[in-house]
Amino acid sequence: MLLALIITSSCKKDPEPEEIIETVSVVEPEEIYEFGFNLNEFIVKRDTIKSGDSFGAILERNQIDYSEIFKIAERTKDSFDIRRLQVGKPYTLLCSTDSLQRPKCFIYQPNKEDYVVINFQDSIHAYTSSKPIKYVEKEVSGIIRTSISEALDEQGKSFNIALKMSDIYAWTIDFTRLQKNDKFKVIYTEKYIDDTIYAGVDNIKAAYFEHNKEPLYAFEFQTDSVTGITDYFSEDAKNLRRAFLKAPVSFSRISSRYNLKRRIALYGNRVRPHKGTDFAAKRGTPIMATANGTVIESAKRGGNGNYVKIRHNATYTTQYLHMRKRKAKVGDLVKQGDVIGWVGMTGNTSGPHVCYRFWKNGRQVDPFKQKLPEAEPISDSLKTRYLDFIKPLKMKLDSIELKEEVEEAKDSDLKIELKEEQLITSN
Repeated sequence: MLLALIITSSCKKDPEPEEIIETVSVVEPEEIYEFGFNLNEFIVKRDTIKSGDSFGAILERNQIDYSEIFKIAERTKDSFDIRRLQVGKPYTLLCSTDSLQRPKCFIYQPNKEDYVVINFQDSIHAYTSSKPIKYVEKEVSGIIRTSISEALDEQGKSFNIALKMSDIYAWTIDFTRLQKNDKFKVIYTEKYIDDTIYAGVDNIKAAYFEHNKEPLYAFEFQTDSVTGITDYFSEDAKNLRRAFLKAPVSFSRISSRYNLKRRIALYGNRVRPHKGTDFAAKRGTPIMATANGTVIESAKRGGNGNYVKIRHNATYTTQYLHMRKRKAKVGDLVKQGDVIGWVGMTGNTSGPHVCYRFWKNGRQVDPFKQKLPEAEPISDSLKTRYLDFIKPLKMKLDSIELKEEVEEAKDSDLKIELKEEQLITSN
């Protein structure tokens, strides 16, 4: 019996070890798209245009021969002028993934939003496109203690908000003479490229400004659905704009007024009429057309320096002198607020400014003494729709708490709490 047990047990096989199946998970690389391309399919090289760089020089040092560069330039010249590359602007090369890493595509970014693609991986072609933009609604409020720029800067907000407000209220508020304790509330939108890259303030949807204790509302409203033209109106549907802006430059001061009896010591104290209004501003400050019109002169001549002259209608003409550089050309149709040049010191001038001249019925006059026409009012057919449109915006503006008043209220509550604690402790 014992022998049988031994034989039986010795015949039993040892259990085979369990087969371990090793599973390998393959993680696909996340696809990254930019400029309409899957970047995983290329070696991506990024750089900026350096001084002395050209389209040809960039491609040549990346193993594209001259004959190929010439062919690319010729076939894309109607879509993009390769001579327009600016120093400091970024570009991207999409290159092959082999050892040669030859470029297949050149992408140039003239600004944060737009880009130019010169594609030569299959057929040679070029086109301009824009990155996706997201618009985010924001709010800001403040009480002016020293200046509106300081009130915005303390909250980390862009000074462009102040510039846009100065344009909206150009005929109702002089932003160079704001008062202490003036208040403002603004609903505006910011632009973000690819959801995350901040691209600045887009526009103001609604604003409230309390200047010298007088409340002034402004609401953006589209008056023409075909052309997309928008304007700003008050709470009772009055257009805040006039046919002419008060000044051709933002945040400037008048350094010399229209004066037909002006005497100048430099010329022996003789009378030398000044038939323009001088607005002092930093060199490079944009100069704007004060009204819609057609450019009839754009030249550099004598004491005027670089200047632009605009005919607005049969009655009114304006002229802008001493520009550093002109942007508008003869024949251009310009709208109110369009940049036509930049402040400079060309011609007879002792400092950077724009001399603004104004003609009425062929005679130079002082624009500040004219009863200038108002801008087009909102039509009766749109007025009801406008008043309904602004109701929720006005409620939203009115509900925005002024930052300083909220902080003062918190400080006051804290002081009350401390006094109560001190009373409890003393008792």
